[in-house]
Amino acid sequence: MTNAIISTSTHELAQQASSDTQLLNLWLHGKSAHSQRAYLSDVERFTSYVQKPLQLVTLGDLQSFVDSLAELSPNSQKRVVSSVKSLLSFGHKLGYLPFNVGLAVRAKKVKNTLAERILTEDEVLSMIHQTTKQRDRVLLRLLYASAGRVSEVAGLSWRDVQPNGDSGQVNLFGKGGETRTVKLSVATWKELQALRNGADNEAPVFVSQKSGAMTERQMRRIVEAAAKRAGIAGNVSPHWLRHSHASHALERGASVALVRDTLGHSSLAVTSRYLHARPGDSSALHLAV
Repeated sequence: MTNAIISTSTHELAQQASSDTQLLNLWLHGKSAHSQRAYLSDVERFTSYVQKPLQLVTLGDLQSFVDSLAELSPNSQKRVVSSVKSLLSFGHKLGYLPFNVGLAVRAKKVKNTLAERILTEDEVLSMIHQTTKQRDRVLLRLLYASAGRVSEVAGLSWRDVQPNGDSGQVNLFGKGGETRTVKLSVATWKELQALRNGADNEAPVFVSQKSGAMTERQMRRIVEAAAKRAGIAGNVSPHWLRHSHASHALERGASVALVRDTLGHSSLAVTSRYLHARPGDSSALHLAV
C-alpha cells in the first residue's frame, strides 16, 4: 500500500511539467521581473549552447558549457552556473529530470569585493547634500536610511508610509515576497513627508517627470549622478547605499540581528559579511610595523 502511494506521488510530480518551456515557467513563477530577466538570459545561454532538451543533458554537456564561460568575469561565470544549477535541481525535484547533473558541478569561487562597494559616511552625506533637487535628495536619503533595494523603493506608494511615534516607517515589499517594516529617524521622516505635497495613498512616493512612478533605471541614474558630483570613483549603484547602511550601522553599535532584520537577510551569516568586509581590529594592528 505504501509503495503504491509513493509510486502515485512520483508520477503526479512528473506530470507537473511536460516540456522544458513549462518547467522554465514553473521555475520562474513568483520571481521579480528583474530576476526573471536575469535567470532567463542565463538559461537561454545554456540551452543555446547544448542544443538539446534538458532531459537529455549530460554531465559532460554541463562541464563543457562551464568551460565555455571563460570569457566572462568570475562573478558572471558564477551567476550563470548558479542559475543553470538551480533550474536543473528544480527540474529533478519536480520529477521532470531523471538526474540532477548539476550536483556534480560547482561554481567557481570568486574574490569577495564587498568592501569595494561600501561608501564612507562622508561620501554618502556628500552625495545627499550635493543633490539640490528635493525628490532626488529624498530618494538618496531613503535608499540609505531604509537599506531598501531599488526595486523595493521604486514600488513604494504613500500607503506604505506611516507615522510611528515621533517619526515614521516604510513598508518594503521585497525579495521572496517578504514585507518588512523599517522605522526611520525623525530627520529622514520629515524630509520624506515634505515630499508628499498632498498626494493620496495610492500615488507613488517617487514620481517621474511624466507623472508616473519612477523606474529602477531612473533611480540608478540619479545615484550615479550623485556619486559623480561627490567625486566618488566606481560604478556606484543604489545597492552600494544598502551595503553602506549595513556597514555603518554595525560600526555604530547596531547588533547583527537588528541589521539582519532591517535588510531582510535570510540569516545572520549573510549579515556578518559586513563585519569581515570592514573589520575594526586585526592581528596586523598588534605588530611592530
